[in-house]
Amino acid sequence: MLLLKASNLGFRFVLELCALAALGYWGFKAGHGILLKVILGLGTPLAAATFWGLFGSPAAPFKVGVPIRLLLEIVINGAAAFALYASGKSSLAGTFIVVVIINKVLMIVWDQ
Repeated sequence: MLLLKASNLGFRFVLELCALAALGYWGFKAGHGILLKVILGLGTPLAAATFWGLFGSPAAPFKVGVPIRLLLEIVINGAAAFALYASGKSSLAGTFIVVVIINKVLMIVWDQ
């Protein structure tokens, strides 16, 4: 069971990276002109990572309560799913959300 719990935590990190990649992909697809593509493609995941690092990560310098942290997770993962959907990757967006929900449920059940 210890291996499953550790795997779930590792998978959470992979999902966080996937969310950042999805936001970057959307930014490079959505922008019109090279400058806007670069700004959105790099800026959107950078903003999400900054907010997560400051308020949501386990080592965050600004500790927030569970409801705020959960809201931040919903916003970032929801934005990533929406970014995939808006980029024409609707089945990937749905799969991403389902996997994120399963991962979060396991984290709650296993008190991670």
